[in-house]
Amino acid sequence: MTKRDAIFPAGRQALYEINRYSAALRSGDLLFVSGQVGSREDGSPEPVFEKQVQLAFDNLAAVLKAAGCSFDDIVDVTTFHTDPEAQFPAIDAVRHKVMGKPPYTNWTAVGVTWLSGFDFEIKVIARIPQAA
Repeated sequence: MTKRDAIFPAGRQALYEINRYSAALRSGDLLFVSGQVGSREDGSPEPVFEKQVQLAFDNLAAVLKAAGCSFDDIVDVTTFHTDPEAQFPAIDAVRHKVMGKPPYTNWTAVGVTWLSGFDFEIKVIARIPQAA
């Protein structure tokens, strides 16, 4: 059986400990990243939506980096939105900055009614580079 290793970005492990989950799990050469939201250092939601989305991607980048990965290693993306139609242009703007070149990942966007005070969440699966 493949061993699972928990991955935590620097400086945020306390938030994961309080909520009792790992930022990501490494299993073989795959990294399964928990949903990342636009939380500030204290875990509270960033109130400005565009900034919340950018912060969610920044938090995702920190988890990927902790595992030796980058956005180029992502193979699967799932995002959750409280108002997809209104929010997608702001999300797309950030997405194209960090993940804008081919080959594009597959992507599933899901409309939801509740995200624990947040309006956007992103979770991914990445392949860990051999050097990591």
